[in-house]
Amino acid sequence: MNNYELMVIFTPVLSEEDFKAAQKRYEALVKDNGGEVTNTNPWGLKSLAYPIAKKTTGLYWVMEYTAPTSFNEKLKTQLLRDESQMRYMFTVLDKYAVLYNNRKRGGVKSSNTEKAEA
Repeated sequence: MNNYELMVIFTPVLSEEDFKAAQKRYEALVKDNGGEVTNTNPWGLKSLAYPIAKKTTGLYWVMEYTAPTSFNEKLKTQLLRDESQMRYMFTVLDKYAVLYNNRKRGGVKSSNTEKAEA
């Protein structure tokens, strides 16, 4: 089981209910395939760096999860089928990134000189 982070940019024309339903759908997909959702963070409506499909804004959502490596192909297939998403990105989190994210959620400030404990 590895730690991952998924960032999805949904189309800005989604209603609040559809945005929440999409989040729950992907969380359920992780849980149904033997994974565990560690954290979710809906960022909401943000400006895009460049237009995507003639849209200049998007609904951002970040999910941290733990899952088997083989699960990412299933998740990728579901994301490609979903017409409400414009872009997505998977990131594999190493132990330092997981520690950093936990500290940030806990409110602990981090400095550049501080070393993460293994």
